[in-house]
Amino acid sequence: MTSRLHLETFGPVHALPILHYRMEFAHLVRQTVQEIRPDCIAVELPATLEERFLQAVRRLPQVSVVSYDTIPRSASTAAQNRTLHLLVEPADPLAEAARCALEQAIPLHLVDVDLDDYPAVQEFLPDSYAVQRLGLADYYREYCRATEGAVPGREDLRREQGMAFRLQRLAERHERILFVGGMAHVGRIREFYGQARTEPLGRVRRHDVRIFNLHPDSCGEVMGEFPFASAIYEMRRNGPPPERKDAAPSLRRRFNALELIAGGKQAIPEQEVMRAAVESSAGKVGASGEMPDRQRIHLRLFEQAARHYRQETGEQLHYWQKRAFFRFCRNYAALSGQLLPDLFQLLTAARGCVDDNFAYAFWRLAGCYPWQREEAEIPVVRLRVEDLWDQSRTIRFRPRKQSDKGRSGLRFLKRKREQRPGEWLEGFDDGSICSWPPEDIVIEDYGKFLRRTGIRQLSEEQSRVEPLSTSLLDGIDLRETIRNQPHDGRIYVWERMRIKGGVGSVVVIFDEDRRNRYPFAMTWLGEHEQESDMAFYATEPGDNVSGPGICRCEYGGLLLSYPPRRMRDVWQDPSYRGWGTKAEILLMAALDYSPDPHVVYAAARPPRSIFKRIAAGMGKKIVYIPLGSLSPPALKRIRVMHLLFGHDKREIAKDYIW
Repeated sequence: MTSRLHLETFGPVHALPILHYRMEFAHLVRQTVQEIRPDCIAVELPATLEERFLQAVRRLPQVSVVSYDTIPRSASTAAQNRTLHLLVEPADPLAEAARCALEQAIPLHLVDVDLDDYPAVQEFLPDSYAVQRLGLADYYREYCRATEGAVPGREDLRREQGMAFRLQRLAERHERILFVGGMAHVGRIREFYGQARTEPLGRVRRHDVRIFNLHPDSCGEVMGEFPFASAIYEMRRNGPPPERKDAAPSLRRRFNALELIAGGKQAIPEQEVMRAAVESSAGKVGASGEMPDRQRIHLRLFEQAARHYRQETGEQLHYWQKRAFFRFCRNYAALSGQLLPDLFQLLTAARGCVDDNFAYAFWRLAGCYPWQREEAEIPVVRLRVEDLWDQSRTIRFRPRKQSDKGRSGLRFLKRKREQRPGEWLEGFDDGSICSWPPEDIVIEDYGKFLRRTGIRQLSEEQSRVEPLSTSLLDGIDLRETIRNQPHDGRIYVWERMRIKGGVGSVVVIFDEDRRNRYPFAMTWLGEHEQESDMAFYATEPGDNVSGPGICRCEYGGLLLSYPPRRMRDVWQDPSYRGWGTKAEILLMAALDYSPDPHVVYAAARPPRSIFKRIAAGMGKKIVYIPLGSLSPPALKRIRVMHLLFGHDKREIAKDYIW
């Protein structure tokens, strides 16, 4: 038996202490059944629910809800009745125990006592992920030590005495009994088992037990394990699924020219896309037969959500966002006394570290449970957190969308679409390529903003602070004055040095393209004095046809050089061959074509030191601006561009670009 298992043995009973609705303990149940080969399985549920509970277990992997009404003893009116709901889902240890019993034809017994007035008990339990690292023996020992002085309630004692009595009766007929019960009860059940007991009072029959199919929209809100994790557990239950050889489908599919010719414009159901994401993740959260690693599940969920986010918005998550996400999750979980975050904390981190669009994509994928359907052979019920628990937390997503002020709210629906396969390809008969003027205005304005930012940064770097003597210069430096007040008492002023010369070129690198994801490289000249010359590398235009003669591209990097109409094709210029990456070619061209002594370089990483020496030899200076210091929404806005094949497409472009 592996070290992760731990059983409390008394007589023929092998008791497995578990936490309810935790994936790690469901895996331990299955492992225990394979190890000890019991001839009887007992679970911590009342026999009054047996018929509906077994019906729900046979429906797995579909999630069912077993509901019944309770009548407290002190109730004086029917209005005080309350409805209890029991979720039967794959990652629950009790459901897994019953499932194993049915699959292997092992007798199953529900040995708990049915009480109407059992109070709601809130226990602060250690994170179940600790079992993955420590093993159940150390986990259970620390739990017993932490709860050693706790006084059990009267109802708990009745239930534990009743379970001990029924286990005594089962011991008379079976030689090896597996009992799956809550960690809070196993120790006292063991004590009561060694004493002579009588069956305690409790309900022996219920006539109002009902079973429902849980609505798919409720899965993410009420399931014990969030649906993505439960789905991975279910898929790995009989071994990891085979890896998909075909490319995973996209949430928002784009079509290239060949697909349009072949009429391959087919909508892919979102449920199929979500299931593919779960299947591709199921085989990467642990080796075959091992306990699924919850930490890896969170990683795979983040990566799949990032992929869908990029397909939906055209925006790629950067490494620093991923690092900030998991650091935020770690700290948030530590504040609540857990090792790993729950779904609410994951969503909060997704919204705070990226944006609402990513958080919404994260939520849709986390709530994906492929087997659940709106129609079933039994009634369907919608549940909310308030129906099961006394407390809940709310998070709202506000995905960004284009404002509808001053225009019809149905503008997106009025966007023109292809009437027949291949219609849009008829617009590519013009060999000239041009840009769309509204996008030119946006990117030129941002280039001017980067030029001002670079000059301001240089001025701040060369500013100086000195004690007040004869002039206030550019103003009082409060920080230096306060810092030196205790031992100096003088007032300090600062002077911003005036920078000679301006910025002649601006380089923005979104991606250094070390994997050749941006194969399309081009240089074009400004059409008038208010536009700059531009060189860029971007995605292939034919991969995303947006209209007749209109293609959508994403910049990997770009160069803006002022004044216009001076730049040769930098990609064919032999002077720049051998510099390696496309980003470095753009930087070399920026130094060459800049008439001013400063070149702004905005990228995730600073340029190599050799470029600073080359710039110094040319009498110029590179002003580096970290990409993370710039506004992400502004960068996302300028990163997308549209290529128009012919100037006549400018008149119709507004009908196809949204």
